[in-house]
Amino acid sequence: MQPSRPLCLSLLASLAVLAPLTPLVAPHPANAAANATPAVVNPGFEQGATGWNFTPGTGVATNLPHSGTRLAYLDGGTGKKVSQTLTATGDGLYDFSAWIATGGTGGRFVARVNGTAVRSLELPSRNTYATYTLPQVALKNGDTLELAFESGSSWVNADDITVTASVPPPVDVVNPGFEQGATGWNFTPGTGVATNLPHSGTRLAYLDGGTGKKVSQTLTATGDGLYDFSAWIATGGTGGRFVARVNGKTAGAVDLPRRSSYARYTISRISLKSGDSLELAFESGSGWVNVDDLMVSPGAPVDPVVTSSDPKIVAMFDWAKRKANSWVQLPGVVGPINVDEGRPSGTGAGVYAPSYWAGYAHRSAFYTRDMAHQVAGASVIGLHAENKSMLRAYAGSATAEHKYFPVWALNFDNRTYLAIDYNSPTSFVREVPAAFELVEKANEAYRWSGDSAYIDDPALWDYYKHATKEFVELHDDGKANGVAEGTGNGIFSGAVSYNESGNEHLIEAGDAIASQYQAFRAMAALATNKGDTALATRFKQKADDLKAYYNDTWSGGGSGASMIRGYTREGGTLTGWGLENSWFVPMKQLIEPGSRAEAYLDFIDQQASGSGKPSNIEAISYLPDTFFAYDRNDTAWKWMQYVYDQRDVQHPVSRQGPNGDYPEVSYTLLSQTVEGLMGVQPDAPSASLATASRLPAGMDWLQVEDIKIGGNTFALRHNGATSSKLTNSSGSASYTWEARFPGSHSTIKVDGAARTVRTKAVNGRTYTYATVSVAPGQTVTVTVS
Repeated sequence: MQPSRPLCLSLLASLAVLAPLTPLVAPHPANAAANATPAVVNPGFEQGATGWNFTPGTGVATNLPHSGTRLAYLDGGTGKKVSQTLTATGDGLYDFSAWIATGGTGGRFVARVNGTAVRSLELPSRNTYATYTLPQVALKNGDTLELAFESGSSWVNADDITVTASVPPPVDVVNPGFEQGATGWNFTPGTGVATNLPHSGTRLAYLDGGTGKKVSQTLTATGDGLYDFSAWIATGGTGGRFVARVNGKTAGAVDLPRRSSYARYTISRISLKSGDSLELAFESGSGWVNVDDLMVSPGAPVDPVVTSSDPKIVAMFDWAKRKANSWVQLPGVVGPINVDEGRPSGTGAGVYAPSYWAGYAHRSAFYTRDMAHQVAGASVIGLHAENKSMLRAYAGSATAEHKYFPVWALNFDNRTYLAIDYNSPTSFVREVPAAFELVEKANEAYRWSGDSAYIDDPALWDYYKHATKEFVELHDDGKANGVAEGTGNGIFSGAVSYNESGNEHLIEAGDAIASQYQAFRAMAALATNKGDTALATRFKQKADDLKAYYNDTWSGGGSGASMIRGYTREGGTLTGWGLENSWFVPMKQLIEPGSRAEAYLDFIDQQASGSGKPSNIEAISYLPDTFFAYDRNDTAWKWMQYVYDQRDVQHPVSRQGPNGDYPEVSYTLLSQTVEGLMGVQPDAPSASLATASRLPAGMDWLQVEDIKIGGNTFALRHNGATSSKLTNSSGSASYTWEARFPGSHSTIKVDGAARTVRTKAVNGRTYTYATVSVAPGQTVTVTVS
């Protein structure tokens, strides 16, 4: 076992957050299960008290029902309850949902089976109705089920209870965090379950040092699929292994290094067929091994492959794509919600929706700014369903009650606001750049996927409109210049910058105005695809006007360290180094190309390389994007290498593990390879793409296979900055390819045939380019000289 060196708790041991590998299937046929679905009497309280039990201080009212004419209410104060007791008439697995509004915290929605609470949700303070679900309640014929609403610090309103048969995920690891002791696992001598130093929860599995010891679980797959298996592991020596065996043969394994603090290890892309026997095993080495918190992810839909003259980019990309996909949740898993450092067990459970980790690994949520930075990388490995589901969830949170701010963090059920960051509709973490970045990133996800929902889904479209109009109008009362502002009073009141350090009391900031600019550009592009030419023209002009205002007025007349990066609530200006509110300006291409932009990029590189270097790796992960935006390719590659080289260094937040286990790191390295080094600009809705080599000095050639844009897959190779080859590998559509090459060249050839030389300016840089149609199965090579 591990010695007594303390480790901070992290996340999700006892709470079955993992993808099940053996589905929980009701023993009856589907129609029989449906007939046995428990029937809640008077689920909308339209028949008054019929079927329900009410304690004093509760009742049925007619004001503000969710639907119909009536609702149940509980006055504030503990001890009040509205409940109904049912008897199950068959076996099955069910979800129980209700629409609930609350005036304070402390209330609960509970399911008790035979007197034992099997599912419970602590209700937040939220005075508008939201759906709350008690997932996967297992019932057997004759069981007594109590559904109850219990009071808290203030009133609770409940309405419209529904019951649906649960649809569990296709796979299941039993007792993934060892919180039920040895249940589900096999232990050889010298192994067991302990309570000292778990990764999260209260227990872990251990293996003493010395060969021949094993902790394992064997499962039978009940469907076909491709899966990743991850676990948090700490070791006292080398020689240990994490192994997956299918039908007795090793299908994947990780050799464990010596690392006394927890890190996350993944066995990727294990193929299972129905009936296969899967063994997951941890095997001993020269020193102790501690294991906790297994997780199963669906295999990435796309598996791009990089080859290059530079072996480092090959290793980097291969590491990043495996690590990134290990953070993907398997839809239908029941897992905890509201887990954080103060609530290691969370406040209940939810059914996880398509999503991936974006933020701290010790919290059960994804964050707006992290997710926004991960959307492109997620697109590279085909996580289109996750991107859309998460963006839509944020769109739904940006209500008039929130003054069109999206919430800061959502649990993996894609609807419950993370409690640590949300107190009430007027007190929750919110930062201005995020509201705009979600519009920009929805457009980016649309360009990769071609999914028309990005322009047709009313929830998404309404979000874009509110974020680029009402949001700006509601948050422009300090300087009244058309630039959205924060309050200057901290993150729970509305911060204007992602830079949360210091006490600068900013009301306008460089990262906010830069993100607003890109949101306007995205709105113009989305409106064009929607066919609203007038709206597109208006937002293109708004973007151009905002850029001119920034360069002519907002940023002042200085250069480098003298440029203005923010305005304070007291009316002052701030210059110098501001981290995000410095580097977001060039990253979003708000600053006009030229000597001033170059001086500011020099300043950013100088600060980030010296005393101004951020302490957290996720902040540094923005720097490659910043320098690629102005074709500073060598500097961008320098920072990509720095981020990758720091992957095994402990993150400053100890619960997070090493830097490489911060999700943003792997996702951004994916996008920085494909969009950055390869210069890929996808446009699936238009069946087109543009490319431009951004290879740094010393990288002679780089190729990426299996780049999926819309329904087609491509292979792209750059030889230096003068030759590009594109193969339309699969899919039914011909794509229009704009092959760009930096500089003005005298000749350009397509498959050896000369073309008329054409040039264009892109963000101040001159490119020679050719436009060519590439049919399915066709390979085209474009060269310049």
